[in-house]
Amino acid sequence: MPRSVFMEEIDAFTYREAIADGAPVIIPVGSIEQHGPHLPLNTDVILSKAMSARLAESLRGLVAAPIVYGYKSQQRSGGGNYLGGTTSLDGTTLISIAKTLTLEFARHGARRLVFLNGHFENYQFLYEGVEQATAELAMRGHDVSAVLLSYWDFVDEDTIERIYKGTFPGWDVEHGGVLETSLMLHLHPELVRLDRVMDLPAAQLPRYDVLPVRAELTPASGCLSSAAAASREAGELLLERTSAALAAEVGAELGASLTAATGR
Repeated sequence: MPRSVFMEEIDAFTYREAIADGAPVIIPVGSIEQHGPHLPLNTDVILSKAMSARLAESLRGLVAAPIVYGYKSQQRSGGGNYLGGTTSLDGTTLISIAKTLTLEFARHGARRLVFLNGHFENYQFLYEGVEQATAELAMRGHDVSAVLLSYWDFVDEDTIERIYKGTFPGWDVEHGGVLETSLMLHLHPELVRLDRVMDLPAAQLPRYDVLPVRAELTPASGCLSSAAAASREAGELLLERTSAALAAEVGAELGASLTAATGR
């Protein structure tokens, strides 16, 4: 195995050898998006890359250079694209990136891909791009499959209860809140400014979107729930349990798809 799981840190010969040996390629997908006054703009990139590294170590895979920019932040899940610092792609661009990368890694000889998403709004555009690429590859007779996932879907109920103790506000408003802040405290405490957390009530948003966005619906912090209860210990628990769940389920899926393709 290469000395690093990160594609950009290894040479081309070592990369090609790993791909030839069947290493799955994991593509972290994030965003440059405001996460309040206490977290960096690249929080989604950092967290998707960290989860990808853990998964690669478990699956003897490689982590591709991340997709740094994401789809437009939406008010009900990210505060809104109007907020300064948030720098976004339109849907057709993200679809094209996902399709192009799938085709490129297939050209390298990769047969199993994982797009590991860390920004809520990305998902359907990633799906469209990867679906187009895998359909095109199948028409050419190439056996390439891809798994798409968002890491928070692998946080189990017991972990949620241990961390939130009955106060979980729901994933729809967990932007810049306890989960992301705790993970960042564990992984990169030097990038977190707990003294700048704005302990405001969770956003009260309608069950529909309004355009143009009504800025007064987003809390002044830009976050949709408070990070005041975040801790390094919670971040460590989240990383360990989520990584284990990812490795178990994605590993089983990749193993099953490989068996189906090879008959072994």
